[in-house]
Amino acid sequence: MSLVDEVRGVSWYHTLELADGTVTPGRWDTRAAVQRIPFPRSLAGMRCLDVGTWDGFWAFEMERRGAAEVVAIDLDDVEQWDWPVNAPSKLVGHFRAGKNEDAAFFIAHRALGSRVERLGLSVYDLSEEAVGSFDFVFIGTLLLHLRDPVRALTAIRNVLTGELLAADQISLTLSLLQPFRPTAHLDGSGHPHWWTPNIAGLRRLVSSAGFEIVRSGGPYFLKPGPGAPRRGFNVRTQLLGRLGLPHAWVLARPGSRGL
Repeated sequence: MSLVDEVRGVSWYHTLELADGTVTPGRWDTRAAVQRIPFPRSLAGMRCLDVGTWDGFWAFEMERRGAAEVVAIDLDDVEQWDWPVNAPSKLVGHFRAGKNEDAAFFIAHRALGSRVERLGLSVYDLSEEAVGSFDFVFIGTLLLHLRDPVRALTAIRNVLTGELLAADQISLTLSLLQPFRPTAHLDGSGHPHWWTPNIAGLRRLVSSAGFEIVRSGGPYFLKPGPGAPRRGFNVRTQLLGRLGLPHAWVLARPGSRGL
């Protein structure tokens, strides 16, 4: 089977440029986002972790920037996601049908000649015993899907010796109306979307997990990719299609531990 046929045979979350020029039809195109966040230009000699890797865009980017070793983690069984108790089984089944387990990741892995190690592991279960320690960790657009983002960030802090870069969806409205007050919109109504903070709220989530903030920024917009589902033609969906989803980023390092 040709690479083009392999790519066509699975669903893609990330838009990836593969070795022969093939571009995957991802639902989201993170390629421009690399330039909007302080992703290190060089990771030479570092051991790096990509949390919530999905198709592996950020893990492969770490490798491209010279990381000595990259570990990528994700949950392939969608029933292990942080679903609200009122999540309809039909919706869970919809996500299961759209998730290729690790098929898309390994198609890209082979095409890129990658050495990234992929583990089926929850961020909550990170520990030095399980994965060792890391010089750099990236977590992208995952905190909003977690029931307990502070617990997840704390688990990351416990395996980190260097810097964390957290990039996540934010509420643009709350960021404009309450720029200095940490706050968030709580969903949790049937689908795996929980917390959408303002920029100050994203900073507070990170610092609450025991990190010292180095700097932060945003908003920037994560644009839909070529595989994004077609939406209706109301104002909101038109703006989403043109601008993308608002995001912000926080660069931090583990702080001194109290107690």
